[in-house]
Amino acid sequence: MNLSGPFIKRPVATMLLSLAIMLLGGVSFGLLPVSPLPQMDFPVIVVQASLPGASPEVMASTVATPLERSFGAIAGVNTMSSRSSQGSTRVILQFDLDRDINGAAREVQAAINASRNLLPSGMRSMPTYKKVNPSQAPIMVLSLTSDVLEKGQLYDLASTILSQSLSQVQGVGEVQIGGSSLPAVRIELEPQALNQYGVALDDVRKTIAEANVRRPKGSVEDDQRLWQIQANDQLEKAKDYESLIIHYSGGAALRLKDVAKVSDGVEDRYNSGFFNDDAAVLLVINRQAGANIIETVNEIKAQLPALQAVLPASVKLNLAMDRSPVIKATLHEAEMTLLIAVALVILVVFLFLGNFRASLIPTLAVPVSLVGTFAVMYLYGFSLNNLSLMALILATGLVVDDAIVVLENISRHIDEGVKPMKAAYLGAKEVGFTLLSMNVSLVAVFLSILFMGGIIESLFREFSITLAAAIVVSLVVSLTLTPMLCARWLKPHKPGEENRLQRWSRRTNDWMVGKYATSLDWVLRHRRLTLLSLIITVGVNVALYVVVPKTFMPQQDTGQLIGFVRGDDGLSFSVMQPKMETFRRAVLKDDAVESVAGFIGGTNGTNNAFMLVRLKPIKERNISAQKVIERLRKEMPKVAGAQLMLMADQDLQFGGGREQTTSQYSYILQSGDLGALREWYPKVVTALRALPELTAIDAREGRGAQQVTLIVDRDQAKRLGVDMNMVTAVLNNAYSQRQISTIYDSLNQYQVVMEVNPKYAQDPVTLKQVQVITADGARIPLSTFAHYENSLEDDRVSHEGQFASESISFDMAEGVTVEQGSAAIERAIAKVGLPEDVIAKMAGTADAFAATQKSQPFMILGALLAVYLVLGVLYESYVHPLTILSTLPSAGVGALLSIYALGGEFSLISLLGLFLLIGVVKKNAILMIDLALQLERHQGMAPLESIRSACLQRLRPILMTTLAAILGALPLLLSRAEGAEMRQPLGLTIIGGLVFSQVLTLYTTPVVYLYLDKLRHRFNKWRGVRTDAALETPL
Repeated sequence: MNLSGPFIKRPVATMLLSLAIMLLGGVSFGLLPVSPLPQMDFPVIVVQASLPGASPEVMASTVATPLERSFGAIAGVNTMSSRSSQGSTRVILQFDLDRDINGAAREVQAAINASRNLLPSGMRSMPTYKKVNPSQAPIMVLSLTSDVLEKGQLYDLASTILSQSLSQVQGVGEVQIGGSSLPAVRIELEPQALNQYGVALDDVRKTIAEANVRRPKGSVEDDQRLWQIQANDQLEKAKDYESLIIHYSGGAALRLKDVAKVSDGVEDRYNSGFFNDDAAVLLVINRQAGANIIETVNEIKAQLPALQAVLPASVKLNLAMDRSPVIKATLHEAEMTLLIAVALVILVVFLFLGNFRASLIPTLAVPVSLVGTFAVMYLYGFSLNNLSLMALILATGLVVDDAIVVLENISRHIDEGVKPMKAAYLGAKEVGFTLLSMNVSLVAVFLSILFMGGIIESLFREFSITLAAAIVVSLVVSLTLTPMLCARWLKPHKPGEENRLQRWSRRTNDWMVGKYATSLDWVLRHRRLTLLSLIITVGVNVALYVVVPKTFMPQQDTGQLIGFVRGDDGLSFSVMQPKMETFRRAVLKDDAVESVAGFIGGTNGTNNAFMLVRLKPIKERNISAQKVIERLRKEMPKVAGAQLMLMADQDLQFGGGREQTTSQYSYILQSGDLGALREWYPKVVTALRALPELTAIDAREGRGAQQVTLIVDRDQAKRLGVDMNMVTAVLNNAYSQRQISTIYDSLNQYQVVMEVNPKYAQDPVTLKQVQVITADGARIPLSTFAHYENSLEDDRVSHEGQFASESISFDMAEGVTVEQGSAAIERAIAKVGLPEDVIAKMAGTADAFAATQKSQPFMILGALLAVYLVLGVLYESYVHPLTILSTLPSAGVGALLSIYALGGEFSLISLLGLFLLIGVVKKNAILMIDLALQLERHQGMAPLESIRSACLQRLRPILMTTLAAILGALPLLLSRAEGAEMRQPLGLTIIGGLVFSQVLTLYTTPVVYLYLDKLRHRFNKWRGVRTDAALETPL
């Protein structure tokens, strides 16, 4: 059956079909979103709970533990971790990749509701949750600065105006605000005045709460009108609270201003942001899932002038970070690489054929196949990203293969004197099954990735389907458009009409065929030696795979660095600020740095700070982001009590089920015995710090933060009429920045915060001045029935899977791979000798690397099995697919040897290159084997004669297709601009594998074919089965 026949006869229909494919693809291209990497949905839910004033241990035991027990019953929870700090608990749940995030969110809310009675009664609000995708980095950061307004006022503008407006922009998801907190009325009590007038702290709280209410008041009406009832029941500013009467003493009113300082401030005074040299409030903008980053950022930028106009004149709205320039540059470079690859492939065709008209035929097949692929990408909801564009770049060398095979075969018949129309019918029919075998087996390789599950399936799904779609479209084009054009555009060569290039091409081809025939005859006479070389390549593959350095993903240069400043445990906010300033100034003065933004304190604690470093474009700085980090580490000043950790921001983030680490990799210890954990954690830290393979190690140092423990004599307190509720209430009112009332506004809600004047909270001795007033009015100082002791306790408590845990963050030293670093850690931990009740494991990127390392051999075997099954079905043979697969070891040697020789690392991108080689290299064998079977079947040739003839006849298309694939990947290898770190490993793997396999498989394939054919004959003879060639007809 000739599938191409109807299309050769109907040129108009064929052209219109190709035009329709182009139009669908062109329209789809304009609708595709843009992103740095494919959309990866890690189902993660973050639960946040707050109880101002509560210590980390109280938060862990009374909030985190009840919530974790409830969450532990939810199906599909992959990892669960929590971190409790002063007044705050954060629980992170990561679900299985196939878990529906909306269903999981409903179960999380149900678990929170079920825990209501187990949580502390003093919580003003129930824990809240939000769905997050840790693989999506913010697309933009804006900063608000002013020389006039306070940061609380800037935060209010960001919260009430900017975040609401930005959220309405199409494509914008969550807008987070940091660097300060909402305005609040702050009540700073004077303990001495309270004691003098005999006022209890709780009396002040009740007075304020009763004076500031916002409740319905109804209306009055007569027969004609209705009046709404309003009252001055809401107090909005500090001056309104100052005159509140707490009680009367001796006929005189005791007002709030007599016992407290009342001011307009912020809810949390331990939170501060900056942008370069200015204090700032930051707006971190995230995109919606699947949104076009470039369009979203452009729309935000278009809104900025209007937003600036509605702000006060003294407020400046600045662009602190923008991911779009790097993404634009990366995608532009990928698109230019694609165009270069197309040009190189066309050049190959032209040089081999020496005829412009003939070269134009496969040239047309390339854009039709590639543009038509955009329609499939749109239907699947894919985006234009680094991986999908890499698929299209590589597809350039693959889609032209089919057209080359058809064109070359038809051209050969025309050169033999067959008329172009008949040659088109005959040539297309001869290679129709060859094309089917090549493409179906190639599609099977890439679609096998979809069955691998986990991270690899999620990451490479778009790549594999895009490449498979391009191959299928190419097959359609090669069976329809290509033979139709050959029938009408190719002309017989008349003697003397060849141009110089055609003569050169013909002579070169004849010379290569002659040299190849001579060397092939020698190989066929020394088959055992050739077979031995093939067996050796299998062993070399294994050896190279063991010794080649391995990593998870290439280190990206996104133009941004993330910095974390970790202060000593218990470091106060006022002490931490100058330390952060030192680091900020040092980073900002680096020549490669364009801007620095960040904040101190907040929910991360007073001894922690975050920094976002925006680098200049790579063409201006001329060094990679990692080199900038190494330079900053060397030049960074030593700051006592604090450390700055820097890491290159990555588009692909792992470890979303845990807290953000300060370095790229992390190591976790967990145990049900908190004492054992505290005993062994320092020993593990010491062991890891001694490893030269690791750098930028961030671990808990010292014995913890300072803590004041109030020891209550319960018997004495009972005699004085004091219970523990009174004690905890008075401490909460005095030292917790307690939110005691809410101010309702038309745009937002604000809090009234009460605490003792900060000057009375600077030393534990001030606890002696605090008095508890009993029910009968007696004033009892705490010192009467209690004393305090100083101790050291953790300033944060972490849980991993409901067990107490500690983590160590680190980076790999320069030149050290993840595999080498992980192996060094395993050796160090083995020497430490951890007990059985202390579990140690890698987390985040290192954990993902370990998981993929274990599955990589099975992935490759799965792809080989898929190819074998497809070819076995197509050829109705158990043996011939083995001949085709015998070409693959040489490709593996070439790929791994190239990586090892050039000092590269084997990553997931390199693994992707191996999958591509499995699909490409076997094409050469299919071209040989398919023709050899046809010669045996139709012309009665012996196996030796048929395979020799097939090798010589198919040499030119094999060289053309391989060279096209090599040149299609060459721009990937030579790329030096944005995104090159993702493309180069793929180009190196493919080119190394193709070059080596091209040299070897031209000789090993015919030898393996003869050996397996002889084995097949012997086996069939033993079974008593006929081995006629007619019985071996492919499907």
